[in-house]
Amino acid sequence: MQASIDAVRVAGTPQGPVPVVVLSVDDETDVVPIFIGFDEATSIARGLEAEDIGRPLTHDLLLDVMEELGGRIDRVVISEIKRRDDGQGGTYIADLHVQTPRGETVIDARPSDSLALAARTNAPIEVTKDVFEDGRDESEKFEQLEDIRNVSGDI
Repeated sequence: MQASIDAVRVAGTPQGPVPVVVLSVDDETDVVPIFIGFDEATSIARGLEAEDIGRPLTHDLLLDVMEELGGRIDRVVISEIKRRDDGQGGTYIADLHVQTPRGETVIDARPSDSLALAARTNAPIEVTKDVFEDGRDESEKFEQLEDIRNVSGDI
């Protein structure tokens, strides 16, 4: 299922504020929220804005190295949710599909890192049907949350 980064927001939780990247899925009203760290959220937001801050940060550096070695990101696939034993929450799994001079390779990567790279390259984002069904939530829940750019202030 084709997806795109709809927003990077901050949710209030009992443990404090937590960034969430909200993926919209083509032809669906529900979204797939993925809770991530502040550094990764900031990096995704920077990538979406195509902001050049001078020296490369980690995701910029990785992309520069990959391109210097002849590779390019073909697509990102959010492929699985590994649920905790108690059924509450889980870990999203992503596959980073990269074209290299030797052919395509698939690299296991965190969704937040994969999405930060996709934001910089406009690489397509996909979620599997199982991930969508298991992770879907109502988009209205996330529309009123604060945008990460208003919280971190240095993006």
